[in-house]
Amino acid sequence: MGDTDKKELIQKIDKALDDVRPHLAVDGGDVEVVGVTEEMMVQIKWLGTCENCSMSTMTMKAGVEQAIKGRVPQITGVVAVNGVNV
Repeated sequence: MGDTDKKELIQKIDKALDDVRPHLAVDGGDVEVVGVTEEMMVQIKWLGTCENCSMSTMTMKAGVEQAIKGRVPQITGVVAVNGVNV
């Protein structure tokens, strides 16, 4: 995947995350896209209160991953580079 393709993919992922950001912001958290691996795994970074939240695993699967896969179906999964992983 070229750099331009990867940038466009990350923009689509970031736009998909706009669906869950308001829910994270209510509790003082946020999420940032760090990158996408060759295996089409999205790497995210938890920000604010999400970084150490015990609900991050559930939020990852039920919110973040669903939102991304719903808009960018070629994504195989999501992994956090900090905080809680799934």
